[in-house]
Amino acid sequence: MKTSLLSLLLLLSAPAAALAQAAPTEARPAAHAATQLSGTVRDADGQPLPGVNVFLKTTFDGASTDSLGRFRFRTDQPAGPLTLVATFVGYEPLEVPVVLGQGAVVLPGLKLKASRAALGDVVVTAGAFEASDEKRAAVLKPLDIVTTAGALGDIAGALNSLPGTTRVGEEGKLFVRGGAASETKTYLDGLPVQTPYGGSVPNVAARGRFSPFLFKGTVFSTGGYSAEYGQALSAVVALNSTDLAPETQTSLSLMSVGGSLARTQRWARTSLALTADYTNLAPYFNLVPQTFGWEKAPQSAGGSLKLAHKVGEAGMLKVYGTYSRQRLALRQPDANPEYAAGHPVALANDNAYLNASYRAPLRRGWSLNTGLALTQDDNRVRPDAQSVSDLDRSAVARLVLTNDSASTWFNLKMGLEGYAQRYRQQYQAAAETAPLFLGVDEQRGSAFLESELVLSRKLAGRVGLRGEYSALLHRSNAAPRLGLAYQTGPNSQLSAAWGYFYQSPTTDLLRISHALQFERAEHLLLTYQRQVQQRTLRAEIYQKNYAQLTTFSAAQPYNPATYQNAGSGYARGLDVLFRDRTTFKKADYWVSYGFVDTRRQFRQDPTVAVPTFAARHNLSAVGKYWVQRLHTQFGFTYSYGSGRRYHDPNRPGYNQASLPSYQDLSFNASYLTNWFGQFTIVYVSASNVLGRNNVYGYNFASQPDASGQLRSVAVTPGAPRMLFVGVFISINKSRKVDLNERPD
Repeated sequence: MKTSLLSLLLLLSAPAAALAQAAPTEARPAAHAATQLSGTVRDADGQPLPGVNVFLKTTFDGASTDSLGRFRFRTDQPAGPLTLVATFVGYEPLEVPVVLGQGAVVLPGLKLKASRAALGDVVVTAGAFEASDEKRAAVLKPLDIVTTAGALGDIAGALNSLPGTTRVGEEGKLFVRGGAASETKTYLDGLPVQTPYGGSVPNVAARGRFSPFLFKGTVFSTGGYSAEYGQALSAVVALNSTDLAPETQTSLSLMSVGGSLARTQRWARTSLALTADYTNLAPYFNLVPQTFGWEKAPQSAGGSLKLAHKVGEAGMLKVYGTYSRQRLALRQPDANPEYAAGHPVALANDNAYLNASYRAPLRRGWSLNTGLALTQDDNRVRPDAQSVSDLDRSAVARLVLTNDSASTWFNLKMGLEGYAQRYRQQYQAAAETAPLFLGVDEQRGSAFLESELVLSRKLAGRVGLRGEYSALLHRSNAAPRLGLAYQTGPNSQLSAAWGYFYQSPTTDLLRISHALQFERAEHLLLTYQRQVQQRTLRAEIYQKNYAQLTTFSAAQPYNPATYQNAGSGYARGLDVLFRDRTTFKKADYWVSYGFVDTRRQFRQDPTVAVPTFAARHNLSAVGKYWVQRLHTQFGFTYSYGSGRRYHDPNRPGYNQASLPSYQDLSFNASYLTNWFGQFTIVYVSASNVLGRNNVYGYNFASQPDASGQLRSVAVTPGAPRMLFVGVFISINKSRKVDLNERPD
């Protein structure tokens, strides 16, 4: 099937390619000595830029840079002066005069300057004519995340302001297009992250483990993504870490909930960054009343190490390691009479993570990208008299070979990935009862092959195939994926994607039964993008079909005989994003809307129903305004979600009741100044400033009362508002910051 499809694409592209070559040939003399042009394109920090479009102006001759920023192509244009153009989304176009006919033209030092038009809060990478993920996904820069009101510097919190997501306040994770949080996979430098969120207990929102300043950008793809990514039924968050640090400096952060200290040392070819941080919410909770009965306010301590070393002329070795320790204990509201003072629960979590990656050029246009990630997560939860101890260890290795010079009209990418997991759980109902031991040992291998093709001047495509084998499930899968992009005008394009996506059942299911299959989703997407004068419009309609979802009996959750892949479902809808940096001077805003119609049967659902984590309508409006004379950027975020479904056991049916709508209005302000000659940012934020009483669900008593009804208690936030104050100081920063310029 794959061979026949590729042959068809070749046949379709042949007439257009022939015309593209024939047309300019008729307009010039019969023969000219060919000129070879080559070089490297980098950003302002000297880092290579892959995917840059480099071509001779007024001709069809050109190429795209490979993964190391290199390009090479030949032209038969007549001798004389011409202009070489380099364009890349997010950067100002570069034009360089060249002279043909005097030997090879070598340009090793081309540098692109970042465009202010593309450095705002959300960069939708429209305008580039490709079918890849980054050309139809949303990309957030680090400052986008930390200056988005209501996100509090959390990556997932900022991504929840984009279309396709539903804010599930009691979880704090990413729920995309009717999918569960476990269906969104996070990748760091191409390697899947086993535990992207910190430890949490029910009805207390989790936060992401990683600081946004570790990354160049965050790519959020809500469907139809590359065959490079697996084990994700709904969405992918791709985090790309920075390379060499730009300079040596020390950073000090003083916050209302803790503090951190970081030291970065930069040498000629190496940089090393060390951080230490501590968070304690007890002082804050003493000032701001909480609805939860906190016996031990959340506390965490940890640190990280990030090493980057340039190997040879263009190789890069990066090592990132982090450790965190979390502790908390509280009494949650409970409808059962015996827990009138609250249901006690305590958490202790220790997490260690190591990620090492290496990329380097090889011969004949090939480049290598490989890496290894290790995770250990020790999680201990004590709900009342029960005790649950989880120890999850995993390792993942990856090797990818890319050839961006395979042809003038297609590239080639292939990769292998190996995954091993050892999970152990000890459950004890009470101190005097015998413990129950459960475990999972998994070894999974996967491979993918993918190519991006230029089928004509206005049509690009992507063909990919991913295959996986699970030793635990004794099963394999094959997931074909296709993408097309058609340039409808100089500032717009229409793209489509289709593919199959597989995921193993989550560990909490596999610990009970190993006799399960891969869960599956089929994605169909159609996207329109238009970008003119710093205004971007993006609209996408989608259909997602689920099959082989895991189901089990709610009355017998520990009986493996009830576990089977009998679940199914669908999600379909419309996502719209409009962003504008032109209409209002010094202002930047975007509005996103998502509509989703979804139903499914999975886990303990007795029938097909609307899942409790999906809202039919989701709206976000994010704005930022720079006041130059105050050296301050003000921001706001308004979020709305229509009422989610929940199951009321006092009424007939299943998931038949609806919650009130979710609404939140948050504000923040970032003041730029110099304290004692050191660049400083004073940051203040407040979430839910109107104090709306958002309800996330209801907990019901296990036994009916005298009236025959099951009493309920609402699940609400720990407090109606969250206030935050932080002072961030950069010590010995050599690169001066213009306090009159907006912090892009």
